[in-house]
Amino acid sequence: MKKIFRLLLATLLSVCGVSVAAARPASAALASGYVLSSSTATLPAELSALATGKRIQYLSTTITGSAITSTALILTPKTGKTNRIVAWAHGTTGLANQCAPSTNQGVFWAEARIAVAELLSRGWTVAATDYPGLGTAGQHPYLIGASEARAIIDSVKAARNLDSALSTQYVIDGHSQGGQGALFASQIAPAYDGNLVLKGTSSIAPLSNADVIAPYIPGTAEQGYLVMALYGLNAVDSSVQPQTILAPAAKTKTGVLTTGCLNEILAAYASLTAAQLVVGGVVPNNVLTKLAQYDNPAQTAPSAPILVVQGTEDEAVPYDITAGLLIPQLEAYSQPVQFEPIEGATHDTAVIESADLVADWIAAHFS
Repeated sequence: MKKIFRLLLATLLSVCGVSVAAARPASAALASGYVLSSSTATLPAELSALATGKRIQYLSTTITGSAITSTALILTPKTGKTNRIVAWAHGTTGLANQCAPSTNQGVFWAEARIAVAELLSRGWTVAATDYPGLGTAGQHPYLIGASEARAIIDSVKAARNLDSALSTQYVIDGHSQGGQGALFASQIAPAYDGNLVLKGTSSIAPLSNADVIAPYIPGTAEQGYLVMALYGLNAVDSSVQPQTILAPAAKTKTGVLTTGCLNEILAAYASLTAAQLVVGGVVPNNVLTKLAQYDNPAQTAPSAPILVVQGTEDEAVPYDITAGLLIPQLEAYSQPVQFEPIEGATHDTAVIESADLVADWIAAHFS
């Protein structure tokens, strides 16, 4: 019966122009990182000269351990391939299916292309997850660090399932949401990544201490992030009900969460006052508690060296939060932490200005 099912699945996907991973034993088919499908990807011009791309569907797990499907790009250097893997964890793109960078080049941000191009130029295969709910059915658990971490690590497993020549050594490089996810991945790696060997984690402008930041967001141009964060919490914790937290004016705009991506969401909410965003103009304490529980990295020990890059003029993740809170939190553990402030850099330009620095750091930790 299982054989018949696989044949039917293969037929269906082949009609859609998708190749199906080679048959494996039933036990392997259930493992996270198992590649369900693979198809040739069209890459941004900045990357197509450097790499070939596959868009894959692969198995990952939820924070409760249930199987879930995620998608990713696996980028293989055209020249100088070293068989080392870097997992690229992207910054915020939105909440909806159409906000997956693997299929929507409009949200494969310019700074991400520059960072990934530098990784490819070093001969490293890049596994770039979309995260669950972006490119697949279901809610996107936005900023739920343990969810992002699983998808990141499982994308590396999937890359090795596609290319057996790839080393077990890997490094994670992430920005913003992805920088936060990278730190969470370092926390769970020893228990989750199997025979993989995490050599280091680069985290650029990572979200941290969300419960400290959130009270200051209502009434600012960045408050669309808070709306998305509420729905991210709701994806894993039904006790958080955005419709009871958002004020009437904000609730009228929630359609943009399904029709738009990041820029449209930020624009939709930018002009609201604090009282128009959340009831009473104040983020409830129970929400702050949930943000701390699900969104804050550095709650447990990292498992590999860490590089943190932060622009001093970051408009989305305040420099003082990273320098004054996150860095001491990370330094409380035993793994070495290198902090690199980028003077005058914004949330996005920090990625561009640190591309060589990050790649050099990765190379040193691969050696």
